[in-house]
Amino acid sequence: MTGARVLSLNTLVRLQRGLRAVEPHSAGPPRRLPVPDGMTTPMGCDAVAVPARFGPLVLPRLPRVGCVYADEGHWWWLVPSDSDYAMEWPAPAHYATGAVLPDAPAVPGLIHRPDGTLPYTPPIPLYLALCRLTGTAPTWSRKVSA
Repeated sequence: MTGARVLSLNTLVRLQRGLRAVEPHSAGPPRRLPVPDGMTTPMGCDAVAVPARFGPLVLPRLPRVGCVYADEGHWWWLVPSDSDYAMEWPAPAHYATGAVLPDAPAVPGLIHRPDGTLPYTPPIPLYLALCRLTGTAPTWSRKVSA
């Protein structure tokens, strides 16, 4: 063996997502949601955004809330990387790989910081709350057509 490294399919997918997260966009420089000091992201970090009008409706539906950011138009939740795997987040939610916000004029402000060292909102309860609010059936409960 010459020391060549074999990459798994999971590693290749993660690398591809990382490349997409830093591609240039026309509306300005991409911005990344910052993880507060003292917090760690052992599972990586992505973000889910919803229009600001949904933010206050989502919060009481969650058993645990991680870091939440807000600007005039959106609320953003930090979730572990790959929280979009096998899930189609319902419109008008937006999933941001790497917690990169390509079209944000500024970094949104932190409006909720959880106790502890992990910044994550559990993605399944967040997904279900958004499905409920938007009237969208979760991916796994949709009828399969042949």
